[in-house]
Amino acid sequence: MSERPFKTLRALTKQRRADPPRIPSQHGGGGRSSMAAAASGSMIDSAVYVGGDRVDSPSTLAATYRSLHAHDDAMAWIGLYQPNQHELASLAEEFGLHELAVEDAILAHQRPKIERYDETLFVVLRAAWYVDETEDIDFGELHLFVGPDFVLTVRHGNQPDLSPVRRRMESNPDLLRLGPEAVLYAILDRVVDGYAPVVAGLANDIDEIETEMFRGDTQVSRRIYELSREVVEFQRATRPLLGVVRSLAAGFAKYRTDAELQRYLRDVEDHIIGTVEQIDEFRNLLRDILTVNATLVAQQQNEEMKALSELSVQQNDEVKKISGWAAILFAPTLVGTVYGMNFDFMPELQWRYGYFMALGLMLTVNVVLYVLFRRRNWI
Repeated sequence: MSERPFKTLRALTKQRRADPPRIPSQHGGGGRSSMAAAASGSMIDSAVYVGGDRVDSPSTLAATYRSLHAHDDAMAWIGLYQPNQHELASLAEEFGLHELAVEDAILAHQRPKIERYDETLFVVLRAAWYVDETEDIDFGELHLFVGPDFVLTVRHGNQPDLSPVRRRMESNPDLLRLGPEAVLYAILDRVVDGYAPVVAGLANDIDEIETEMFRGDTQVSRRIYELSREVVEFQRATRPLLGVVRSLAAGFAKYRTDAELQRYLRDVEDHIIGTVEQIDEFRNLLRDILTVNATLVAQQQNEEMKALSELSVQQNDEVKKISGWAAILFAPTLVGTVYGMNFDFMPELQWRYGYFMALGLMLTVNVVLYVLFRRRNWI
C-alpha cells in the first residue's frame, strides 16, 4: 500500500488514546483502566501484526491494548462474537469508536451500510448461506470497525466464519502488510464468495419448482411463495452491499490506497454485481412461474368444472331415462289398479269386451308415452 496519510492518522490515534473520548454509558462508570479490564468472554481471536507478521496473540482486550501500544506501526485485529456492552464500551474508549456505531453493533439487525466517523470506518455486512437439509437461507450479521491501526469484527450469528480469512491473510504477509484496508477487503471477499452457494441453491430450487408445477403438485404454490420471500430477503442483504463497495472504492481512490488492493476490490464489486443480477432474474422468474402456476391451476379447475358439468348432464340423461320408463310402467299399473277395485257397480265390469278394452288402453297409453319420450330423447 502506498503511504497514504496514515502517519497523520496514527499521530491522531496516539493523541486520541492520550485523551480518549467517552461515550454516554449504559455500561456503568469507571475509567479507561476499568474498561480495559472488562471481561473478554466473547473474543474469538485477537492478534497484533507488525509488517504483515503476527507478533502477539493476546487473550484479553487489555492485553491487546498493551501489545498494540508496545509495537510501532502495529495493527490489531480483534474478532468478537456477540460482545456485551462492557466489552464494546472498552473498545470504544480505546479506539475512539462513535457512540452511534457502538449502539448499532450492540443492537444488530442493521442493513448493509458504510459510515465514516473521523478516521474510523463502520461497515455492516450480511452473510448468507444455504441450508441443504431444509432448503432455506440463513443469514448472519457482521459489523466491522476499521481504523488506521486496528480492525474490529463483531459477529452476530453463526456465520461468517472469519478464521479462513485470518489464515489467508497470515499466509500472505505482503497482502496483510497493506494494513486494515486489506483485512476489510479480505472479509468482504469472504462474505461475497459465500453468496455463490446460495445462488446455486436457489437456482436448483427454482428448477425443482418448475418440475413440480408442470407435474401438477398441489403444494407448489406455497413453495413458490416461500422461495420468493427468501429471494427478497437475500436481495436485501446483497443489493445495498453494492453501494458499500462502491463507496469503499471511491475512498480507496481518494486516499491513494495500493493499486493492487483497488483491483482486488473491483473484483469483489464484479462478483456482487453478478449476484445482484442473478437475484433480479430469480425474482422475475419466480413471478413468471407464479403466473404460469395460477394459469395452470385455473385450467385444472376449469377442466374439473367441465368434468362435473358433463357428469351432471350424464346424470340428467340417466334420470330422464329412468323417469320415462317409470312413467311407461306406471300407466298400465294405474289402469290395472282402477279395474282391480272391488265394487259391484263399475262401468264395463260386466261387459264382454271390458278385459280387452283395459288391455288395449294400457297398451295405447304405453305406446303414446314411449313415442313422446323417444322424440324428446328421454329414452
